[in-house]
Amino acid sequence: QVQLVESGGGLVQAGGSLRLSCAASRSIFSFNDMGWYRQAPGKQRELVARITSGGSTNYADSVKGRFTISRDNAKNTVYLQMNSLKPEDTAVYYCNARGYLLNVWGQGTQVTVSS
Repeated sequence: QVQLVESGGGLVQAGGSLRLSCAASRSIFSFNDMGWYRQAPGKQRELVARITSGGSTNYADSVKGRFTISRDNAKNTVYLQMNSLKPEDTAVYYCNARGYLLNVWGQGTQVTVSS
């Protein structure tokens, strides 16, 4: 079973940047896609960004132009570069990997944006 470990969360002021990393315990090359989701207190978990094995990406409208998802197959890692952060980006961010008979979640990393 593959494991995903997120890192890079923290406290940042509005307008600042953070880069989240999601390291997989084995090769991510075979995953159909990987993504980042977030869940704020009292809200449902929502998609932030996804990237396919071929490198195609899609983003939530609320983060387009500010966030960038990327993957490094050699390092078995997916990244989420977050710029121009807003207080409404505050949430626990989760990494997800999907493949054949596979749907795995990381433990989450907290991102807090102060105004």
